[in-house]
Amino acid sequence: MSSSTDKTFNPQVMLKSQTIIYIGVGWCLFSLVFFLLFSTKPTDADYPLWYSLGTYVFETVPFLAAALLCYRNWNSPQIASGRNVWLGIGSGMFCFFLGNIIFGWWELYFGLDPEVSPADIFYIAFYIMVGWGMFLAVLPRRLNLVLWQWVVVGCIAVLGVALAALIAFGAPEYVVDEAAAGAEVVAQELPNWVIATENFLGNFATPVNLFYIIGDVILLIIAATLLLAFWGGRFSQSWRMIAAATLALYIADMGFKYQSAYLPDYESGSILDIFFIFSGVLFAIGTVMEYDVSSSRPARGGSRRRRTRSSSS
Repeated sequence: MSSSTDKTFNPQVMLKSQTIIYIGVGWCLFSLVFFLLFSTKPTDADYPLWYSLGTYVFETVPFLAAALLCYRNWNSPQIASGRNVWLGIGSGMFCFFLGNIIFGWWELYFGLDPEVSPADIFYIAFYIMVGWGMFLAVLPRRLNLVLWQWVVVGCIAVLGVALAALIAFGAPEYVVDEAAAGAEVVAQELPNWVIATENFLGNFATPVNLFYIIGDVILLIIAATLLLAFWGGRFSQSWRMIAAATLALYIADMGFKYQSAYLPDYESGSILDIFFIFSGVLFAIGTVMEYDVSSSRPARGGSRRRRTRSSSS
């Protein structure tokens, strides 16, 4: 007969989790070296195709890995923070994975750099699903935060809103040569449905960008609240990673918006895009830590049932 220790502690699971964490750290280091070596380019030149493909691979794989690990947490009946929490976060990770593939196809294959593309459907779903999952993690907990913790959350909210507003509303307006832009589109010989889709989605550029700004700030506030709610607890390490992942996502998204707004010839693949990679890896590491801690906690009521059986016999 197996004991409760056999059910709650599995060294092989811990070893696999450590391996995943080491792979994630190595992925971040290797991608950082890749960006540092090749992200610099002449002002009037584009990134080579191999570099752009490499950046998309580095950014996309961690979110797919995080989605799979979140679904593992969702399938675990022992997960402490609730299975639906990880269903929401995992669905968001998978949406980001799909969005990156579509955006890469739109940018690299068609040669377009639109403000809004079909990928934004999945990016918007990412914010909704991750926000839903993180809210479910906060909902059942009693937020008995002390004064300094509320002050920290308030400062993070104010700074997040101020930075996002400064980038969104302080950007200069560039005059676009519509004739040259139209000639460029014709020269590319794009399919009619691609041109029609780009023109249609361009009408939603302002509300979509506003949604991203609000979504970034909301996720940042929820992450800070979660971090303080779990502060010093048994599950604090995993939610520290989730909070760090959200902060990295905020930095990457604000960096992308800043460069696309202030640099008229901006092309994705700059050094600040490394924070997208950090975000995906940190989400994956936090998911692994949550799984380890939940799997190692003792089964509820197991010892009590054994004592009852022994006393009755």
